Amino acid sequence: MAEARNPRPGAKAPAREHGTLVIGLGRFGSAIASTLADLGQEVLAVERNPELIAQWSGRVALVEADATNPEALEQVGARDYPVAVVGVGSHLEASVLITANLVDIGVPQIWAKAVSNEHARILARIGAHHVVRPESEAGERVAHLVSGKLLDYIEVEDGFTIVKMRPPRELEGFTLAQGHVRTKYGVTVIGVKSPGLDFRYAAPDTRISVSDTIIVAGHPDLLDRFSRRP
Repeated sequence: MAEARNPRPGAKAPAREHGTLVIGLGRFGSAIASTLADLGQEVLAVERNPELIAQWSGRVALVEADATNPEALEQVGARDYPVAVVGVGSHLEASVLITANLVDIGVPQIWAKAVSNEHARILARIGAHHVVRPESEAGERVAHLVSGKLLDYIEVEDGFTIVKMRPPRELEGFTLAQGHVRTKYGVTVIGVKSPGLDFRYAAPDTRISVSDTIIVAGHPDLLDRFSRRP
């Protein structure tokens, strides 16, 4: 494990074909960096706060540097990483500067944390490929879970969402073809998990029982309507 260090003038990390650069070791960035490390992925964290450097030293590979400075990013070899995550969110100016620096050096995939709609728009406009609002997205997900029969909720993009839920009573004992789910509700059951059995992809002759869990895909509004069936 690399320990905290200051980039030396002229120093440059060796080129990497894989790996993720994580900038900022707050709650969001540290969760990403530590999870990637636990998964055996190559990750380098960049942080300028001495307290966070001390907290994470020896736990993830990291370097002490100010990523708002383009030269510092060059010194840590940021341009050699195919993916960079900007975990700095609460400091708007720093977030924008870091993201702009990564865009300028041509990082292929830039994920950036935003704390507001305005912040998200700015990050997207300057070139961030993926903008994440973890607090807002988590709140929306929990709202969907507590408001109905949903067991899990994943909004993908462009109005496409996947949910895990208990089947409505009207499907119990019937096959999907007999239930006419897609025709009646505009959603698609893509998988079924029965107790004690492996997950299986759904087919027209898949029969649904009261104890099953079903995986359903479609537009959020249609899924919400479907999930509210008794």
